[in-house]
Amino acid sequence: MKVIADLCVVPMGVGVSVSKYVTACEKVLKAAGLETKLHAYGTNIEGEWDVVFAAIRRCHEVVHEMGAPRITTTLKFGTRIDRTQTMDDKVSSVQNQLETE
Repeated sequence: MKVIADLCVVPMGVGVSVSKYVTACEKVLKAAGLETKLHAYGTNIEGEWDVVFAAIRRCHEVVHEMGAPRITTTLKFGTRIDRTQTMDDKVSSVQNQLETE
């Protein structure tokens, strides 16, 4: 089953800047072959359910391996079975409506 997810991994106890941890997670997601879109407060991910959630688990493992004693994560995700829909499709739908108004 395909899933589109929005992931925000926040390591705790590592100081103010977390960009190196975000970079590590981005590398994990790319290595898993997932379609991603980084944004200011997280990453959108598109792919097969098992691959997406295995990559999210690996993100946690990698961030802990980097020395983060604690991680808090926000995850939103959705599936649909009535038709195929990509992240780009969802954004284009709204953009098209904005252009016609």
